Amino acid sequence: MIDDDATRLLNRLDLKEYELTSLYHLLSLGRTTAPNLAEATGIPRARIYSVLEELGDKGFIKIIPGHPKQYQPKSPQEILARAEENERQRFESYRTSLDEIRDEFLETFEPRYERSSQDIRPTEELFWAVDVGDPSETETRLLYQDARETVSVLTKSFEYFPSIEPAFTAALDRGVTIRVLFLHPDHLTDENKLVQQERVSTLKESYPEVSIRFSSEKLPWRGTFIDPSMAYDSGRAILLVEEVDVPLHMRQAAVTENASFVAGLDRYFELIWTHDSVDDPVRH
Repeated sequence: MIDDDATRLLNRLDLKEYELTSLYHLLSLGRTTAPNLAEATGIPRARIYSVLEELGDKGFIKIIPGHPKQYQPKSPQEILARAEENERQRFESYRTSLDEIRDEFLETFEPRYERSSQDIRPTEELFWAVDVGDPSETETRLLYQDARETVSVLTKSFEYFPSIEPAFTAALDRGVTIRVLFLHPDHLTDENKLVQQERVSTLKESYPEVSIRFSSEKLPWRGTFIDPSMAYDSGRAILLVEEVDVPLHMRQAAVTENASFVAGLDRYFELIWTHDSVDDPVRH
């Protein structure tokens, strides 16, 4: 039997059931033959060879020629590195396939989209909604990926940070300025205080270039916005209005590309950042 923690970790490698089982046992057994592995795992002998070939193609195991062949797992560090490289190659292949159809796709569908959008009123274009959770985190990651100059964040405790950290890091690497305005811990539950402490510690230790402050008063909304302009020609945002009686999983976040609205969010952020926040909640 494979314990739950091992299954959870191996599932991140995007393995089929027999592949997961085989790799788990190989990591425990070391070098072995296909018949021995079939006996240890209960995988039919008719399937075990193709399963091992798949693991070899993915770069997770070594196939050692001989009579009989032997199979040896690579180190956990090598497995993770190869899994990352496999995903990168899949992405590059997918991006190449999109580039191949880009011109034809735009030529085919842009006229249709433009015709269908002619009758949409401006007020209907101000926001669209996404569910809070994976959809809202996806939209947030896209903001970081597209940011050219600045990212501003209003958050209680930045609990979702791990899910957007790669995009966060990439934005910093491109020279994007990031500021995070936390809610003062006096307004948080004990659970959220602990989460906030962890996030603040991570930011200070790993991302010292990120500016952090703490709002003195409660915030009526939280979210992320990028590249505001007082010329109203750039800016996108995702925001969530505070609804204390509505469970988080039942809420929706609003996404906007309305540059005027994002400029207003930026003015609000600047006022709180400059006049109604502190840099260290412990000292205040």
